[in-house]
Amino acid sequence: MLRRFGRKAPEFPEMTDITLSPIGYVKNRVKKPTPDGWANVDSEVILRPDLEPMLLNLGDYSHVIVIFWPDEVPDDMRGSTPQLHPRSDEQYPLMGVLATRSQLRPNPILVSAVPLLGVKGNVLRVRGLDATDGTPVLDVKPYLPFADAYADARVPEWVEKAQAWRKPG
Repeated sequence: MLRRFGRKAPEFPEMTDITLSPIGYVKNRVKKPTPDGWANVDSEVILRPDLEPMLLNLGDYSHVIVIFWPDEVPDDMRGSTPQLHPRSDEQYPLMGVLATRSQLRPNPILVSAVPLLGVKGNVLRVRGLDATDGTPVLDVKPYLPFADAYADARVPEWVEKAQAWRKPG
């Protein structure tokens, strides 16, 4: 709190609501959310047909970033949990929801960087997208290693331990 030195905490400005419209949807065999097992799931990201011209040369990239809305999260659950144990497992530390990849955030906008297998018409084929069948897609961007990957990025030690199974042995 800033009052210790007599300064008043700044008021948060009133902001207008934002409305987003899906540009497409995910098509795959996964009907219910699951925390794991996405690596080998092939999906199609089917965009509105009128957006096909926007895909020109996207197929030249090896990976894309898919931004999507987990529409299965009920409205009353959004932002309902300010703190949680990742995966609801108490072996992991209590975290602020914005320090996790949880869908229970105030605006559950999710992002995945995935291999792009191909583009045909208004359909992108991808692998490893952690979105269920029918999930609304908000945007697609090319993955740029110089902008989207940082060699010096770090995560807490517990994350390293929890994800050790992902590293080639």
